[in-house]
Amino acid sequence: MEEITTQPEEQKTEAATGVEAAVSAVAKIKSKKKKSKNKVTKGKIFINSTYNNTIVSVTDLTGNVLIWGSAGKIGFKGSKKSTPYAGQRVMEDVLMRLKERGLNEVDVFIKGIGAGRESAVRALQGSGMNVLTIKDTTPIPHGGVRPKKPRRV
Repeated sequence: MEEITTQPEEQKTEAATGVEAAVSAVAKIKSKKKKSKNKVTKGKIFINSTYNNTIVSVTDLTGNVLIWGSAGKIGFKGSKKSTPYAGQRVMEDVLMRLKERGLNEVDVFIKGIGAGRESAVRALQGSGMNVLTIKDTTPIPHGGVRPKKPRRV
């Protein structure tokens, strides 16, 4: 049989206060001042629409990312991530989180040939945000790769 030993009341309170002191010290270390979110009036929105996903990043004019979102982050899985509806929902989610930043003028840069690119832009224009420019930055090969040499028999 195991013996159960109990500590005297004085030792229990000392141990408890020691633990509480350690916990409060850790809490003091972790509770840093929260960084305030900067108010930005003009920025850039990058829409990357691939065959498998739609990713939206919002940056300030210097390129620092303020907010980002993707179809996978919202909760779409598998082939549903590449649908136009998912692209629309991603843009709506990003715009909802962007309201507190005070952004009202944006330049839009679209890259990729996925299904969500058009619906993301339509959701952006329907939100009432002032869109200054829309630019397609999809990489296009010109000239292509060198052809294979002819086979000698």
